[in-house]
Amino acid sequence: MRQTVTANEREFLEKPYVGVVTTLQHDGSPQSTVVWVDVDDAGISINTAYGRVKPRNLARDPRISLVVVDPGDPYRWLKLRGTADLVAEGAGEQIDRLSKKYTGRDVYASRAPGEQRVSVRMKIDKVDSRGLDS
Repeated sequence: MRQTVTANEREFLEKPYVGVVTTLQHDGSPQSTVVWVDVDDAGISINTAYGRVKPRNLARDPRISLVVVDPGDPYRWLKLRGTADLVAEGAGEQIDRLSKKYTGRDVYASRAPGEQRVSVRMKIDKVDSRGLDS
């Protein structure tokens, strides 16, 4: 079982393609959300805010999956499965970087007053992809 992304997969994640992240509700049912995806030397992560469903679910059960599909070719995709760490440090700066990547704006425009951002960093257990061969 592969646990790291290839150079081609990392390059794919650096593009402004949205992902779908899935966490588990308290009853075990899946909860999926469209998200912006970050990739850096620390790994792969998403960003959300405390008080939302994703961080609540992950605090209780850290299992997570992420699927990213090329919007121009649905047969090019990357699927990651693993566990998540919630990291508050640097999360405010991260959402601004993601805003630049996905919207071209330097600052995330939808931040609510007093909102506390959190980075969801993935520890990958399994990587699968199609159309992203070396």
